[in-house]
Amino acid sequence: MGEQPIFSTRAHVFQIDPNTKKNWVPTSKHAVTVSYFYDSTRNVYRIISLDGSKAIINSTITPNMTFTKTSHKFGQWADSRANTVYGLGFSSEALLSKFAEKFAEFKEAARLAKEKSQEKMELTSSPSQESAPGDLQSPVTPESINGTDERVTPDAESRAHTPSSHTLSSYTPSLHTASSHTSELNAVPFPHSSTSITKHWEAELAALKGNNAKLTAALLESTANVKQWKQQLAAYQDEAERLHTRVTELECVSGQTAGIKTQKTELNQTIEELEAELKAKEEELEKLKEEVENADRLQAQRDSLAQRLQDTQLRNSDLETRLSILEERLENGRMEDESFRKSLRSILELLDGKILELTELRDSLSKLIS
Repeated sequence: MGEQPIFSTRAHVFQIDPNTKKNWVPTSKHAVTVSYFYDSTRNVYRIISLDGSKAIINSTITPNMTFTKTSHKFGQWADSRANTVYGLGFSSEALLSKFAEKFAEFKEAARLAKEKSQEKMELTSSPSQESAPGDLQSPVTPESINGTDERVTPDAESRAHTPSSHTLSSYTPSLHTASSHTSELNAVPFPHSSTSITKHWEAELAALKGNNAKLTAALLESTANVKQWKQQLAAYQDEAERLHTRVTELECVSGQTAGIKTQKTELNQTIEELEAELKAKEEELEKLKEEVENADRLQAQRDSLAQRLQDTQLRNSDLETRLSILEERLENGRMEDESFRKSLRSILELLDGKILELTELRDSLSKLIS
């Protein structure tokens, strides 16, 4: 299924000033869509927001994150991986509360997913510790399972919880102004289909990247195991040859006894077991070759999706250019229409004056005739 949106809302997006670490810097000119995404493959929750084709928020939710309401319409959280603090300004307190509830819900889900991953890691690592010394074990960490390695520093937490009051107070009027501009812009139709297509392909591409990384790690581990198996296979072949030589020597001994026959039988059984084990290793090698071929196919699919994403972005740019041209034509048409109406009013006023003069002339002529 890949990564799918599970909750969306609209808000003004801000980031903390990287220089002062105090003031907010707006990253969107108007309210944009902010969505929670869930990747069922990696069991990861993310907050994503796009302004056109540019990603202004790409934050993976971790159990140590905290969403803080700093006013009745503004909230923020710190992302140590992106080394920044995100801020969201909502049009109502209800939208802020709903977003905060979803943040807490998905944060708890991320915590449970991390605990389950740790349990699985412990279960898989326990048998590996009892295996032979020649086995190769790749290290597994919760971060590698979740695809993240995030730690929140105390400075980041303190900055996330203590924004300047001057900044928050200055945000409220700008929010109302932006909302009024947004209502005016909503009167003009805007094509959203290309943006949604871009989001879809970006999500699919991200899912393929995650799968490709996992397959690459599995392939590296399998390659190491293949080398070890080849060494074991050579050792088994040497042992089999040695055993065959030993059997020949025993058969050449005159006056074979029952003990020698028993030893021969045991050696033959050992040889059969080694041959069966060699056959199993060959089957495992064939499976690994198939996995390598599947990884190559996935890489080709990833390249194809990347090309399709690029084509979609180009079409999106073309649509935006055409929209700008149409808006300019519409404005010119409105100005021409207004000019025509003014000219028509002037003509009507002139005609009214002429008609009045003709009426007066007619009355004068009527009086002269009578």
